Amino acid sequence: MAVPLHGQGAGVIHSPVLAFLAPSGQQGGGTMIFVIQIVALLAIFWFLLLRPQRQQQKHHEELLKGLKRGDEVVTSGGIIGRIVHIKDDRITIESGESRLVVERARIASVVHPKTEKVEEKAAS
Repeated sequence: MAVPLHGQGAGVIHSPVLAFLAPSGQQGGGTMIFVIQIVALLAIFWFLLLRPQRQQQKHHEELLKGLKRGDEVVTSGGIIGRIVHIKDDRITIESGESRLVVERARIASVVHPKTEKVEEKAAS
């Protein structure tokens, strides 16, 4: 059976490991380093995740505002069609022989036919 520590004079820290874990007189230095680490972590998080996502949202909103009749678009569901009619937040697209009404926000991208023709000529 183990002897209790208080019987062996455990009031004084003898082990180097216990001395390392004991609070030191300089509490402010450790706290300041911790705060700096948290701020650095938040800054990295913002630059790598939040900022690019906001920029992408702005770009998508500008894309949606610039839609016009005749543009070829791709919906978030993967349907490719040409814009026939625009009214507020609803867009009518023609895909093949059918017409579909989709929400403006569901337009994922605009296909630029001019750039595709240039790419096809360059590939030839």
